This record gives sequence, structure tokens and C-alpha cells, in this order.
Amino acid sequence: MDTARDGAPKAAAERVQRPQAKTTERREAVLKAAMNVFGARGYNKGALVEIAEQAGMTHAGVLHHFGSKEGLLIAMLKYRDGEEVAGVPARAQTEGPAFLQHLVDTVEENTHRRGVVQAYSVLSGESVTDGHPAHEYFLGRTEGLRTKIAGVLGEVSGNTDEQELRDSASALIAVMDGLQVQWLLDPDAVDMPRIVSRTLDEIVERLRSQTTA
Repeated sequence: MDTARDGAPKAAAERVQRPQAKTTERREAVLKAAMNVFGARGYNKGALVEIAEQAGMTHAGVLHHFGSKEGLLIAMLKYRDGEEVAGVPARAQTEGPAFLQHLVDTVEENTHRRGVVQAYSVLSGESVTDGHPAHEYFLGRTEGLRTKIAGVLGEVSGNTDEQELRDSASALIAVMDGLQVQWLLDPDAVDMPRIVSRTLDEIVERLRSQTTA
């Protein structure tokens, strides 16, 4: 067997794959740095230069991968939500009744990811201002989450009142988002997973009781 000839295609393939993997690693490093900087300073005061420094590349390098500061912001938000972005693979999404426990598990994970929680809270608050580049993203994300939670609540409770289910979903989102702010201010005073789990149980029980009343 000609090992030199057999090895050539493999070596060539590795040369093609390695730059792609390296590019993905660099983009993920930028996304993580953006989460840190935007979380600490907000979008307007968060500087691309600082993000580039944290990611170990130049300002021009960041723009090469994401095009603009606005483009990086949206990419970072999608990355936080586990969506596929800039070649970074998406994380598996949970569907059906298991999604409710997934929400509680995510809250638990967030207690170990202060920077992620801070970035989300700061940027979602900023997004309500006129002309903010993340306004449409947060609007769409909230509506999508509301619709998904409402559907799962209906599935587990047997309740078919669409408005009641959407109101309940909105209330749960409000509890989760509000708790994050309280937790950021005083982590020792707020047990986010316990409160979200209790709130969720109460919502499901109320919805079920309406179907038997």
C-alpha cells in the first residue's frame, strides 16, 4: 500500500478543516467577550476595542467576522439563546412538557453565569428605547417564548382558554425576568430556581382547576 499517496488526501482534508475550526473558535471567543462587555457596560458604552482585546484579536478582526457592532450584538443574543450563529453550532432545544422543567434548569444554570444574566438584563432593558438595535430581536424573542410556554401550559394542564394561557405565560416570563434583576442586586436574598419552580407549579395548578370548575 502506498502510504504517502493514501495519506495525502487526509492531510489535505485536515488543512481545509483546521482553518474552519479555528475561525469558529475565534468567533465564539468574540461572542463570549461581547457578552462580558455589553453586560457590564450596555450596548452604547460597550466598545468593540475592549471586546477585541478580551477575545485576543484586533478591532478589524471583530468587524471582519461580524460586520458591525450592531451585527455583533444580534449574533451575541442569538448565541446566548443557543441558536446557530456565525458558524457556531446551535444547542439542542427542548420541546413539549419537558420544556417547563428546562426553564427551571436554565434558571439554575444562570445562578452560575452572572455575566450572561447581566448581559441579558441590561440589553433587554435598553431595547425598549427608541432606535435600539436589539428592539426587534427582544420583541420577537419574547413573543416566541410566550407562545411556546402557552402551548406547553395548555398541554400539561388541559386548559384550552388561549387568552388565559398567554396571560399565564406572560406572568411567568415577568417573574423570571424580574427575579434576575433582584438576584443581580442581591444574590443571597433571592433563590431564583425555587421561586420559579413554585410559581410554575401554582400556574399549572390554577389552569388545571379551571378545567374542572
